[in-house]
Amino acid sequence: MAFEGLTSRLQNVFSKLRGKGKVSEDDVNEAMREVRLALLEADVNFKVVKDFVAKVKEKAIGTEVMQSFTPGMVIIDIVNKELTELMGGSQAKLAKANKPPTVIMMVGLQGAGKTTTSGKLAKMLLKQNHRPLLVAGDIYRPAAIKQLQVLGEQIHVPVFSLGDKTSPVEIAKQGLQHAKDNGHDYLIVDTAGRLHVDEELMEELRQIHAEIKPDEVLLVVDAMTGQDAVNVAETFNKELELTGVVLTKLDGDTRGGAALSVKAVTGCPIKFAALGEKVDALEPFHPERMASRILGMGDMLSLIEKAQANIDTEKAKEMERKMRNAEFTFDDFLEQMEQVKKLGPIDQIMDMIPGMGKLKQAKDLKVDEKQMSRIEAIVFSMTKEEKQHPDIINHNRRKRIATGSGTSLAEVNRLIKQFDEMRRMMKQFSDMMGPKGPKGKALKQLKGLAGKGGMRFPFR
Repeated sequence: MAFEGLTSRLQNVFSKLRGKGKVSEDDVNEAMREVRLALLEADVNFKVVKDFVAKVKEKAIGTEVMQSFTPGMVIIDIVNKELTELMGGSQAKLAKANKPPTVIMMVGLQGAGKTTTSGKLAKMLLKQNHRPLLVAGDIYRPAAIKQLQVLGEQIHVPVFSLGDKTSPVEIAKQGLQHAKDNGHDYLIVDTAGRLHVDEELMEELRQIHAEIKPDEVLLVVDAMTGQDAVNVAETFNKELELTGVVLTKLDGDTRGGAALSVKAVTGCPIKFAALGEKVDALEPFHPERMASRILGMGDMLSLIEKAQANIDTEKAKEMERKMRNAEFTFDDFLEQMEQVKKLGPIDQIMDMIPGMGKLKQAKDLKVDEKQMSRIEAIVFSMTKEEKQHPDIINHNRRKRIATGSGTSLAEVNRLIKQFDEMRRMMKQFSDMMGPKGPKGKALKQLKGLAGKGGMRFPFR
């Protein structure tokens, strides 16, 4: 995941500050030296690092910090706010034309993921009850048109194409007219890229821009190219006046410097981040949430939004009832795994949970997605009766399950033991939280107080 190295370095710096009752100017200078090195190693633009460190240092040696009871925490808060500002301050939303369709022009170098990102954006708009139309305007890259058409079929979004013999300017012009004639409220034009910026490419993009007058010009850049991504953004911005940036491959083993530099250098907000290959792996970019992730403080808001979008509420309620009554079976376990997989790679989910990033580093935890497949294979090798009544799985049945799933007897034993422990813990927890348990009674009393207006309580 992007920023892992930066997060680790920053956490080490701040753990030293947290342990101090008082912080001197020397302590702040030492911490800022470490922060500066960490940012430069993450491939953040040198000038951006210099300005950032100066701003943090100026605020960190103020009287209110030096005299605070928890100066370390106050400095972390300052860094958090400055990181958020560095990446744009607040979420930059997609433009919406006064009269549909809203025209979005996708630009960038070849290999950055323009075509895939166009499909992901169309999928996101479709989920929001819009009627997007994709336009295949890249006539140079072999199979680019076919790639967009396959994507369109996959996500059920129409693709406008005139083949590879018509000029991209004409394709964009006719695509816009088609969108107007057929009631599409968003038009996404996928344009050609090059291996490097050249005048021929820019001239063609300027002509398309003049013809369709886009409401959004989104530059797609590969976060793994680091500082080069910022240079590309600067060049495109001078030529086309970008309205936003989409960072792709942020889930890769990247230093993440582009995310921290691109807004400061170009003035263009990052509007979306792509975190994976799947067509729904595109997220609106929230600077405050990304700053929180970088500092190892998690991102619960994004996790909750993912859960709300992907998890079936009725199934979740039924699952909760089964857990409470100790009726949880291996069939339910498989269903839970399916629901979790919808949220995305487990590694990314763990990074969103506060404190989990630090635990991963301390314990050197690596989430093995293949292990989940092995667990599924074990459960699929059980009979219907065994899944419903795990208590009947004796030694002979375990041997048969191990053979059928291509795993070892030890792995089967471990899974069944963990499953039993999980069921027992769920039962104990639900008893405690239930209306008759100690926590349940306490919650009831608090809710009673809230009802009388004595205090505000968010859970009713």
